[in-house]
Amino acid sequence: MTTFEREPGQLFVGGQWREAADGARTEVVDPSRGTVVTTVAEAGPADVDAAVRAAREAFDDGAWSGLSGRERGRVLHRVARLIRENADDLAALESLDVGKPITLCGAVDVTNAANDYEYFANLAQSQDGALRDTPLNALAYTKREPLGVVAAITPFNFPLILAGSKLGPALAAGNTVVHKPADETPLSALYMAGLLQEAGVPDGVVNVVTGSGPVAGEALLRHRGVDKVAFTGSTAIGRHVASVAGEALKPVTMELGGNAAHIVFEDADLEKAVGAVIKGFVFNTGQFCMGGPRLLVARSVYPTLLGILAEAVPGVPVGDPRDPATVIGPMAAEKHLKKVEEYVALARKEGARIVCGGERLDLDGGYYYKPTVIADLSNDSRVVQEEIFGPVLTVQPFDDEDEAVALANSTPYGLASGVQTGSLARAHRVADRLQTGIVWVNDWAMLDPAVPFGGVKDSGYGREYGPEALAGYTKVKSVVVSLD
Repeated sequence: MTTFEREPGQLFVGGQWREAADGARTEVVDPSRGTVVTTVAEAGPADVDAAVRAAREAFDDGAWSGLSGRERGRVLHRVARLIRENADDLAALESLDVGKPITLCGAVDVTNAANDYEYFANLAQSQDGALRDTPLNALAYTKREPLGVVAAITPFNFPLILAGSKLGPALAAGNTVVHKPADETPLSALYMAGLLQEAGVPDGVVNVVTGSGPVAGEALLRHRGVDKVAFTGSTAIGRHVASVAGEALKPVTMELGGNAAHIVFEDADLEKAVGAVIKGFVFNTGQFCMGGPRLLVARSVYPTLLGILAEAVPGVPVGDPRDPATVIGPMAAEKHLKKVEEYVALARKEGARIVCGGERLDLDGGYYYKPTVIADLSNDSRVVQEEIFGPVLTVQPFDDEDEAVALANSTPYGLASGVQTGSLARAHRVADRLQTGIVWVNDWAMLDPAVPFGGVKDSGYGREYGPEALAGYTKVKSVVVSLD
C-alpha cells in the first residue's frame, strides 16, 4: 500500500519532488472546521516553465508516446489497480480536502477515478486510422497521433474524478501532461503523481504544479510549449481560457458551468422522482456542474411535490464528512458559502418563499449550509438564471410540455438536464428538444466513462469520457503513397 509520505506537498516535475523556485507555499484548509491542515508548494512562472519543459522532453524522447497503445494501456491498468488498492487513503484525502462525505468519496470519487483509467486503458489500442478510397493512383490512409504536451486545469469540486477524465485519455493517446489542480484542493493530485510513477509512467510524462489560477494557471495557459488545454471551471474563467488559447491556435476542451433543469411531469412516479430531485441538488453539497438546481413541476402535482420536499429535505443528514452517515458536508471554502448566502438573500428580497433551509449551519467552525428549497420566483430572477453552486433548489410550475421545455432551455447554460415521466414517447420527445449535452430520464447523475458528457451554449464545448474524449487528445494525419 502507498503511504501519505509519498505526497510531500511539493511540486512534481520531471519525476522529482521539488519546492517552488522562490520557496513559496500556500495553505490547505479543512472546510469542515475552517482550520489549516497542511501547506503545499505554490508554483510560479519559473516552476510552470520547468514542468512544461520536462513534459516536452518526455514527449520528444518517445519513452511514452513511442509505446504502442497496448503497452500504454498496461500501465494505465496498473494505475487503476493502485487507485483501488489505496482507496482508503484517497477517500480520506478527498474528504479532508474538499469536505466530501467519506462514504461518497469511496463509493463515487475513488471508484470513478479507477474506472476512468481502466476505461481509457482499454481504449488506448483502439486509435485506428482509415483507408480512403480516392481516384488517385495512390494508397491514401489516415492515422491518429498524440498532440504533445497537454495542460490539464481542474476545479475544486471533483479533484480526483476530473483529473482522471483528462489524464486518462491524454495518456492513453500518448501525450504528456502538466496538471494544475485547484489551489483549494491539491492533495489528491499530488498523491496521484506518486501512484502514476509507481505504476510505471515514465518521468516527465505527468507533472503536477500546485498554485493559484492567476499565477500558475495563467503561466501554464500562456506557455508556448503547451499543445492543448483541457479546462474545467466557471464559464467566466472559461471565456478567458478560450480567448488566450485562441490567440495561440491551441485546441481546447471546455467543461464549464451548468444550471440544469429537472422536469417532473404529472405521469412521473413521484416517490422515485423525489429521490432523484434531492440527489440532483444536494450531491457534493450542490457543488456539481451537472447538478439539478432548477426543478420544473407540472402544475397539477406542484403543491404535492413541494409538500414532500418540505418534509424530506430537512431530514437529509448534514454534518461532519468523516461520519459515514453524513450525506451533505460543508462547502469547499468560505467564499463559496458566502456566495450561496448572497443568492438566498436575493431570493428573499424578491419575495420568494423559503420552503426549507435558507441559512448556514453552525457546526465545528465549518462552512455548512442547510439544504434549501425556494418557491415563487419568476423565471427571470438571477437566482433561477445563474449558477449558485450550492445546496439550493428553485421550484417552478409549468402547464404543458412546451412550457416545460421553454423554461428548461431559458438559461445560458446547457450541460445537463433531467426528465421524470412514465411515458417512453414523452421521454424521447422531450430529450430531443432539450439544449444540453446529456439528458437523464427517471434518475440523475448516471455517469460512466463510456458515456460522453460536455456542454453547449455557455457550458463549453468538447466532450469528456467515451471515445470522443480520446479523439480530442489526438490529431489526424493523412498519408498518400503514390503507386506509380
